[in-house]
Amino acid sequence: MQATMLQTSAALSHGFEGLIDFLRDKEAGPSILSPKRFSDILSMDVQTLASQAHVHRNTISRAPTSESLQNFLREALRLICAACDLTGDVSRAIFWYRNEPLPPFGYKTAEQMVSEGRAEDVLRYVSSLEAGAAG
Repeated sequence: MQATMLQTSAALSHGFEGLIDFLRDKEAGPSILSPKRFSDILSMDVQTLASQAHVHRNTISRAPTSESLQNFLREALRLICAACDLTGDVSRAIFWYRNEPLPPFGYKTAEQMVSEGRAEDVLRYVSSLEAGAAG
């Protein structure tokens, strides 16, 4: 447990690139993300991750390369990356993803929107925030 927390801290201290490197499951293949590490980073249990990804909880451990699970993880990371670009800090981006109520979406969080398959809508919203901040 302590080792996992240290690894998580180290990954976050290296920005989004460190996060991606930490999430890469080198044993499963070059393009596979580790659902277990993802749940560690977001401080969520496996059942919650499975529920959000709309897969059986056993899929997390027995079939981590499942295309539907990997697609969910990639969509979540797209939003975390966009938020990181906006905030400049991966820890703040993760906090935003999990906790920030978004008024245009009925005060749902980005996490809830990804689970509903609406990552593109949130990406457009984040892009509009970036444009507003820049322009």
